[in-house]
Order: sequence, then structure tokens, then C-alpha cells
Amino acid sequence: MNLGALFLESLSTGVITSEEMDWVAKNQRDFSRTEEAAAIRLGRLLDGGLINLGCRI
Repeated sequence: MNLGALFLESLSTGVITSEEMDWVAKNQRDFSRTEEAAAIRLGRLLDGGLINLGCRI
């Protein structure tokens, strides 16, 4: 999995799955500075309600 692709998919669908959130949490130590910024942005979008935790159909 790639954080950039995950970020764009979540942004376009408005949904992130719990499995994807688990992957982000487990791999955050290996992120580059750019990926860290994307992960922080993803978290802010979740906090703001623009992306929801759920499932894609």
C-alpha cells in the first residue's frame, strides 16, 4: 500500500476503512517527511468530517 494513493482514494471517495487506518498507524515510523504531512492532513480531514471511517462498496 502507498500512503499517497491511500490519501487520494480517501479524498476522492470521502471514506477510509479501518484496515487502512490500521496500516497508517503501523507504518507511520517509516514515512518520509512528505508522507508524514499527508498523514497529518488525512487526520485533519477525518477530524473535520470531510472523510469518514467506513467501508467502500
